[in-house]
Amino acid sequence: MTRPPVLDFTDRGIRCPAGGFHIDPWRPVDRAVITHAHADHARPGHRRYLCTDGTAPVLRHRLGDVALETMRYGEERRIGDAVVSFHPAGHVPGSAQIRVEVAGEVWVVSGDYKIAADGLSEPFEPLRAHAFVSECTFGLPVFRWAPQDEVAGALNHWWAGAARDGRTAMLGAYALGKAQRLLSMLDTGIGPILTHGAVEGVTDVLRQAGLPLPETRQVTPELDPKDFPGALVLAPPAALGSTWARRFGPASTAVASGWMGLRGVRRRRGVDRGFVLSDHADWEGLLWAIRGTGAEKIFVTHGYTEIFSRWLSAEGFDARIVPTQFGGEAEDEAEVAP
Repeated sequence: MTRPPVLDFTDRGIRCPAGGFHIDPWRPVDRAVITHAHADHARPGHRRYLCTDGTAPVLRHRLGDVALETMRYGEERRIGDAVVSFHPAGHVPGSAQIRVEVAGEVWVVSGDYKIAADGLSEPFEPLRAHAFVSECTFGLPVFRWAPQDEVAGALNHWWAGAARDGRTAMLGAYALGKAQRLLSMLDTGIGPILTHGAVEGVTDVLRQAGLPLPETRQVTPELDPKDFPGALVLAPPAALGSTWARRFGPASTAVASGWMGLRGVRRRRGVDRGFVLSDHADWEGLLWAIRGTGAEKIFVTHGYTEIFSRWLSAEGFDARIVPTQFGGEAEDEAEVAP
């Protein structure tokens, strides 16, 4: 009798039949095992949640008082006939790859991940597996990330120039992960840092969890921008062109995103500068991670799936496309409420 696969792919999400749980499901299920707290991976409505202890504070911040269990990285737990463990994904603080073993066969679900260490997120851990479910948000050879210190130098040079010209530096970044990474890269000697409410809420949760982040000040209706000359304002990308942003007067605007590596994206965004910075693996990072698993069977999801799967197949992998409802680097675009 043929044994069912360790994981299968349903209209509710990635499911483990032997364990009776789903990984990052997008429709309500009994037990959801969560890779990280971005809104496209951690959705409301599940009966029970399981995540890393590092993800839990943000998950509660976003979803409220849900039924939540936590595990440490590397800890193993038997759920039904499956053994589950969490391992660092390097995407955002607390993010994890999920390793599932059933009867000696190992499958790994990457969630979102990046290879380069950022100084805040737990560094990516290579895992050996028989099958690997990998994101490929930036699965094209054109996507190759510069070292973080180079991006930091350009970012701070732009901010200093805006301050010198009497303009507010307005920087768009997703509220969880990217915003805190940028905060750790900023030269606080240039000026004060102001934050949109969506950014400040998550930053405060992570600061309380022990992340070393610089001082910030949330923008409230009572705040007068004139009291903060030379400021940098950190906000979700969709907030930059809003009424909320216009209160700061003359401004230089920028977005930090992996998509800034494509020509024309910055122009369509309507911003002055684009900084190429992503919390997802670039082309080389994806290949390095996949080869490191030793897996012959690769399932690719959310991103340039057709192109990437064809390339993997040509390299001898058994590569398949898995349709999902994950959003890649667009997960926080709509979260702009102050």
